[in-house]
Amino acid sequence: MPFIYAVIFGGGLGIGSVFLHASLPPFGLLLSFTATCAGIWSIGRLWGGRSLRIIASCVWMAVVLRAGFPGASNEYLIEGTAIGISLINGGFLILLLAILLPA
Repeated sequence: MPFIYAVIFGGGLGIGSVFLHASLPPFGLLLSFTATCAGIWSIGRLWGGRSLRIIASCVWMAVVLRAGFPGASNEYLIEGTAIGISLINGGFLILLLAILLPA
Protein backbone atom coordinates (compact mmCIF):
# COMPACT_ATOMS: atom_id res chain seq x y z
CA MET A 1 0.00 0.00 0.00
CA PRO A 2 2.79 2.52 0.72
CA PHE A 3 4.09 1.80 -2.79
CA ILE A 4 0.81 2.98 -4.32
CA TYR A 5 0.79 6.06 -2.10
CA ALA A 6 4.37 6.87 -3.12
CA VAL A 7 3.42 6.63 -6.82
CA ILE A 8 0.35 8.83 -6.37
CA PHE A 9 2.22 11.35 -4.21
CA GLY A 10 5.15 11.53 -6.65
CA GLY A 11 2.77 12.07 -9.55
CA GLY A 12 0.90 14.76 -7.66
CA LEU A 13 4.11 16.55 -6.81
CA GLY A 14 5.19 16.37 -10.45
CA ILE A 15 1.90 17.77 -11.74
CA GLY A 16 1.99 20.51 -9.12
CA SER A 17 5.54 21.42 -10.09
CA VAL A 18 4.67 21.60 -13.78
CA PHE A 19 1.72 23.92 -13.23
CA LEU A 20 3.37 26.03 -10.54
CA HIS A 21 6.84 26.65 -11.95
CA ALA A 22 5.88 29.33 -14.48
CA SER A 23 3.51 31.26 -12.23
CA LEU A 24 4.97 34.39 -10.68
CA PRO A 25 8.62 33.89 -11.67
CA PRO A 26 10.94 33.16 -9.84
CA PHE A 27 8.80 32.50 -6.76
CA GLY A 28 6.75 29.77 -8.43
CA LEU A 29 9.92 27.90 -9.32
CA LEU A 30 11.30 28.24 -5.79
CA LEU A 31 8.00 27.10 -4.28
CA SER A 32 7.98 24.17 -6.66
CA PHE A 33 11.49 23.16 -5.57
CA THR A 34 10.61 23.53 -1.90
CA ALA A 35 7.42 21.50 -2.20
CA THR A 36 9.19 18.77 -4.17
CA CYS A 37 12.02 18.43 -1.68
CA ALA A 38 9.73 18.46 1.35
CA GLY A 39 7.24 16.08 -0.25
CA ILE A 40 9.76 13.47 -1.36
CA TRP A 41 11.59 13.66 1.98
CA SER A 42 8.32 13.27 3.90
CA ILE A 43 7.45 10.08 2.02
CA GLY A 44 10.53 8.40 3.45
CA ARG A 45 9.87 9.94 6.85
CA LEU A 46 6.25 8.79 6.93
CA TRP A 47 6.64 5.22 5.66
CA GLY A 48 10.32 4.75 6.46
CA GLY A 49 12.21 3.83 3.37
CA ARG A 50 14.61 5.28 0.87
CA SER A 51 13.17 2.95 -1.76
CA LEU A 52 9.81 4.73 -1.56
CA ARG A 53 11.57 8.06 -2.06
CA ILE A 54 13.28 6.67 -5.14
CA ILE A 55 9.97 5.40 -6.53
CA ALA A 56 8.25 8.75 -5.95
CA SER A 57 11.22 10.55 -7.51
CA CYS A 58 11.07 8.36 -10.61
CA VAL A 59 7.36 9.12 -10.99
CA TRP A 60 8.08 12.85 -10.55
CA MET A 61 10.76 12.66 -13.24
CA ALA A 62 8.43 10.82 -15.62
CA VAL A 63 5.69 13.43 -15.19
CA VAL A 64 8.03 16.41 -15.58
CA LEU A 65 9.88 14.98 -18.57
CA ARG A 66 6.59 14.09 -20.29
CA ALA A 67 5.41 17.67 -19.77
CA GLY A 68 8.51 18.88 -21.61
CA PHE A 69 7.57 17.00 -24.79
CA PRO A 70 4.95 18.29 -27.25
CA GLY A 71 1.38 17.19 -26.69
CA ALA A 72 -1.35 16.24 -29.14
CA SER A 73 -1.66 19.80 -30.48
CA ASN A 74 2.07 20.58 -30.23
CA GLU A 75 1.65 22.43 -26.93
CA TYR A 76 4.37 22.41 -24.28
CA LEU A 77 3.65 22.56 -20.56
CA ILE A 78 7.34 23.22 -19.84
CA GLU A 79 8.76 25.67 -22.33
CA GLY A 80 12.40 26.00 -23.28
CA THR A 81 12.83 29.21 -21.32
CA ALA A 82 15.24 29.71 -18.45
CA ILE A 83 12.55 28.85 -15.91
CA GLY A 84 11.48 25.67 -17.72
CA ILE A 85 15.04 24.43 -18.09
CA SER A 86 15.71 25.32 -14.45
CA LEU A 87 12.73 23.20 -13.37
CA ILE A 88 14.09 20.14 -15.14
CA ASN A 89 17.75 20.56 -14.14
CA GLY A 90 17.19 21.93 -10.65
CA GLY A 91 14.42 19.43 -10.01
CA PHE A 92 16.76 16.51 -10.53
CA LEU A 93 19.23 18.03 -8.07
CA ILE A 94 16.45 18.65 -5.56
CA LEU A 95 15.30 15.04 -5.92
CA LEU A 96 18.82 13.81 -5.29
CA LEU A 97 19.00 15.98 -2.18
CA ALA A 98 15.61 14.74 -0.94
CA ILE A 99 16.61 11.10 -1.44
CA LEU A 100 19.95 11.49 0.34
CA LEU A 101 18.64 13.47 3.34
CA PRO A 102 18.45 11.34 6.47
CA ALA A 103 14.98 10.34 7.61
